[in-house]
Amino acid sequence: MDASQWYLLASVIGAAFTASAWFGFRNVGQVLPVYFMMSWLTGELALFHIGWQMLATLLFVAFGGLEGGAGLLGLAISFVSWAGLLALQRRAEAAGPAFARGLVAALGDDFEQVIPEERRALLQERVSPRDWLLPFRFPKQGLRIERGLAYGPAGKRQTLDVYRPAAPVENAPVLLQVHGGAWTIGEKEQQGQPLMRHLAQRGWVCVAINYQLSPRVKFPEHLVDVKRAIAWIREHVAEYGGDPSWLAVTGGSARGHLTALTALTPNDPRFQPGFEQVDTSVDAAVPFYGIYDFVDRAGVRTRSSMRGFLERYVMPAGLDEDRELWDMASPITHVREDAPPFFVIHGNYDALAFVEDARLFVTALRGVSRNPVAYVEVPWAQHAFEIFNSERSAQATLAVTRFLEWARARAGAEGERLPEREG
Repeated sequence: MDASQWYLLASVIGAAFTASAWFGFRNVGQVLPVYFMMSWLTGELALFHIGWQMLATLLFVAFGGLEGGAGLLGLAISFVSWAGLLALQRRAEAAGPAFARGLVAALGDDFEQVIPEERRALLQERVSPRDWLLPFRFPKQGLRIERGLAYGPAGKRQTLDVYRPAAPVENAPVLLQVHGGAWTIGEKEQQGQPLMRHLAQRGWVCVAINYQLSPRVKFPEHLVDVKRAIAWIREHVAEYGGDPSWLAVTGGSARGHLTALTALTPNDPRFQPGFEQVDTSVDAAVPFYGIYDFVDRAGVRTRSSMRGFLERYVMPAGLDEDRELWDMASPITHVREDAPPFFVIHGNYDALAFVEDARLFVTALRGVSRNPVAYVEVPWAQHAFEIFNSERSAQATLAVTRFLEWARARAGAEGERLPEREG
């Protein structure tokens, strides 16, 4: 092929990336991993995709890539792709209003007034380009990070990192970050970085954990590890300036599942063997794009069922063999009236964890909980949208910070502690 034909091919590939993020496909079969990666990275890094596509165009032009009809067709396709990428960036900016509406609907127009004035002064009002211009570089200034602290005997998989302000603090609110990865992969350093660093710079102590992975262990060992980490926090976080009496938990995907289960199974002896007396309740929960019903009793996933994967890698018995265990693993079966405040976040373009599952979970939880349940469907957002710095990630960080500051203030500053939770 000559240069113009190669340019046409490159233009088509670039346009395919743009189209993958523009359309919210699901049930795409065996191409799901490739489609997800294309859609995710393009949707969150749209302006960067314009950059590499323009650079490729300039290189092809230098080698005669616009000579002939193929080259001109490639240029036309590139122009359409660039317009689509600009529109994708505008779509990402819609996350801010969506988060604002979701918080106000659940917490009230004046919910920020509950937050003490000195804490409100630390809230960032809006996203600026510097929040996403360096997607994979995370701020270090004003932070101190303690890495690889053991909370259990299982080596690396039972270690945690503590993110805290560089200046000494006392009785700081604590956030537990649980990483995702389909219960089979993932590391504590890879996820939650934008949120944890943002909070630590504003006086929070954040704890990111590893936990034992499938298929080496099966459910409920992942949940037991999360609760074992909570036991460590109760005993040790004061040494790092944290308040062991107030704890929020967050995570996405598999970690969203574990976040919800952790919040809805406080002090359940089935999930804390050998440390049954430890208080494993939490005061707020923020699950991102979680899986809330392993049984899929509403038939949400249809042809994209996770049953085979869960039976093979995650669950110790098949659904037909032990349905009770699968119910036990499903947060939707644990909804309770004394649940802590929840902020459930899900992208409506999510191809891995379907948004309908989140809707059903939120409806069930709102039907019984005495505490607020905030819910935001992030428009046009794919799975894992908040892992690195992007427009949506930054908007999520600001919104979650507001929710957590509200929850902390409501529970503490006004003496309005959450209801006692029984195991």
